[in-house]
Amino acid sequence: MDWHQTLMGIEAFEDAVFDAGLVQRMQARAGATAGRPLRFSTPTFKDFDSGELHGCSRNRFPAFSITGGACGLQCDHCQARILEPMIAAPSPEILDAKVRTLVHTQDLGGFLLSGGSNRRNVIRYERYYPVLERLKRDFPHLRIAIHTALTDAHGARAMAAAGVDTAMMDVIGSADTIREVYHLQRPVDDFEATLAALCETPMQVTPHIVIGLHYGRLLGERTALEIVARHPVSSLVLVVVMPFYARPGTFSVPATGDVGEIFLAARARLPDREVLLGCARPAGLHKRVTDAYAVMAGLDGIAFPAEGAVQVARAIGRPFDQQHACCSIRFGDGATGAAQRQAADAAGRAAAFHGVHAGAHP
Repeated sequence: MDWHQTLMGIEAFEDAVFDAGLVQRMQARAGATAGRPLRFSTPTFKDFDSGELHGCSRNRFPAFSITGGACGLQCDHCQARILEPMIAAPSPEILDAKVRTLVHTQDLGGFLLSGGSNRRNVIRYERYYPVLERLKRDFPHLRIAIHTALTDAHGARAMAAAGVDTAMMDVIGSADTIREVYHLQRPVDDFEATLAALCETPMQVTPHIVIGLHYGRLLGERTALEIVARHPVSSLVLVVVMPFYARPGTFSVPATGDVGEIFLAARARLPDREVLLGCARPAGLHKRVTDAYAVMAGLDGIAFPAEGAVQVARAIGRPFDQQHACCSIRFGDGATGAAQRQAADAAGRAAAFHGVHAGAHP
């Protein structure tokens, strides 16, 4: 079966253009990912419905922002607009009340805690940690994910002690991008130091790499991949910059072929860990092609999959399932051997973490 010819027979790709050479290389490497399960994530951050999959009517996994729509950094690629659809939780008491209401009325499975950062790319979560501890005590089933921004070892330990399950952060591999796009005077090393600190805790650590972050051009993505590969992360989430959020004329849309090349590079560099395609990526035909590349490159999950993704998975023999949660968090028992090894590593870190924590606080 020739994959490129197969794509041409899928209605969702009627007007799409695929790089035949890239598709051929993906097919040639398929043996390394044959039978690898694929997870389609449809969290309740936003409404979702397609001809192949349906969203969940319940608010099973919402996102909260502790700053509402405010952010001190105002990065060029986002301008805080990514915070707008999140549920505002400007005080710990409001977060507590909203989560408890959703547990009782919407069968809440977990939530993402986020917010705008200050000019140092730090988010001040500290006053929320007692609430997180109480929520985890009262509802042990809740899975809590957090956008960490930049932090240090003390901050990472505090997140873990509060009951955070999954820590997410952007890894940027270019000093020019940090300075020009993020308006931030911090080196690439600070991003790796944050990743290292998070990986020393029992939390699942899921770094993100934004493809095309430098105004739509590839610049630090491969360096970011090397940084991630040096640390025992649980999974890697790839997203694609969305000019929709930026000032008109400042960003171009990354070519789908460039995006597919990063998918292949990430899969090869992290063969034993999950590589996922996250929520953010350009819409329309670009998304359909991007998602097809993600399936063929052997990525392990796709958030809010475009039309055609399910058909591609079926056509090339990849088993798949669907869950109504953030792609960074996996529910259920279907862990792969790699995920089980990660769990064992996390258990070891947890034992060491709690030993140190107990020693520090007799």
